[in-house]
Amino acid sequence: MNDSDCNMLEQADRVFGDPDRYLDLDSWHRTAAWLRRNDPVHRVEADGFDPFFAVTRHADIVEVERQPAKFLNTMYPILAPRAESDLLQGSALKTLVHMDGAEHDSYRLVTNDWFKPNALRKALEGRIADLARKYVDRMMTLGNECDFATQIARFFPLHVIMGILGVPEADEPLMLQLTQHLLSPDDPDLRAGESRAESISAGIAKFDAYFQKITAARRTNPVGDLASTIANGTIDGKPLEDFQTFSYYVIVATAGHDTTSSSLAGGLRALIAHPEQLRLLQDNPKLIDNAADEIIRWVTPVRHFLRYAQEDYTLGATTIRSGERVLLSYLSANRDESVFEDPFRFDVTRANANQQLAFGIGVHFCLGAHLARMELRAFFRELLSRLDSIEFAGSNDDIPSNFVGGPKHVPIRYRLRPAL
Repeated sequence: MNDSDCNMLEQADRVFGDPDRYLDLDSWHRTAAWLRRNDPVHRVEADGFDPFFAVTRHADIVEVERQPAKFLNTMYPILAPRAESDLLQGSALKTLVHMDGAEHDSYRLVTNDWFKPNALRKALEGRIADLARKYVDRMMTLGNECDFATQIARFFPLHVIMGILGVPEADEPLMLQLTQHLLSPDDPDLRAGESRAESISAGIAKFDAYFQKITAARRTNPVGDLASTIANGTIDGKPLEDFQTFSYYVIVATAGHDTTSSSLAGGLRALIAHPEQLRLLQDNPKLIDNAADEIIRWVTPVRHFLRYAQEDYTLGATTIRSGERVLLSYLSANRDESVFEDPFRFDVTRANANQQLAFGIGVHFCLGAHLARMELRAFFRELLSRLDSIEFAGSNDDIPSNFVGGPKHVPIRYRLRPAL
């Protein structure tokens, strides 16, 4: 093994767990690409973390995801330092991503009808288009400059999902803050307290206090929103317990906007960096539907989930023993050269962009995937139809995170036309 390979192996043992490594995505992707070629099911032993196998190829991740009985989520589906394993996962929350088998299927059915494509189109397509116009109008009121990530991208998807959930608009800033405490605990500007542990604990406690009131109100007076469905949900004829309802609210309230916000901000950043792609969409708006998947592939806001082998299993050339953990690196899979031609090219015309794995695949496919696509398509249709010019107005950076991440700041300068 030469010095370059030794260096790559050393990087591979750090790149998946260290949130700061995701701040330099070019370097991160170089390491992941080397692993796909040389050690696609790589055993990682990093300081502070229990050992795991990093699965980096698209086909291998699909193979694992399509065998949910052999590779379980269990109660610990998110990579975290050994000392914090009980905070965000298992003991304090139990959501769809913490469940398997019949329990997962039954729990998912509680809200499944809300997120079916036909139901979303019927109930929300017009409303989301109106909201997209509202937020592009907001860009005009800000003059010709804004921080797109913090002033627009964070709030448009937030307003959509909170409206579905039934959270009052006045409480949306609180929901955003608590989401950041929970999902961005490695960022000192976004977390609560001095440490990851303090931030996660604070976010969970405040979510719990808030949604206890929501549950009580919706059980007394259901009003037809998603919160009413959750508060009065049943599994096998039995009402959901308070811990179950709370966990359900949290997964909807956080994943329902944070990941889409990252895709929206990352998508606009990619279009500014690739102006020929932006012009393609302006000249042919029909491409926006496909562009949404290319944006999601490009950004991949959910970087990974963990699975646990239930039996000895050979994946590629590597044998994983029963009980061992595998990390499914969606960020790596979405740059897999064997699936995506020239994967480091941002291409809104990419014929197989919908093969991206940012939503997972199989029984754990993201419940809100269709809603996320709908939001991205609506926003970019509105923005690009009114956009005369756009450029970066300063340096932009990302949120340090090994789980859910994306742009932190995207300062832009632009010229927009009023809506017709």
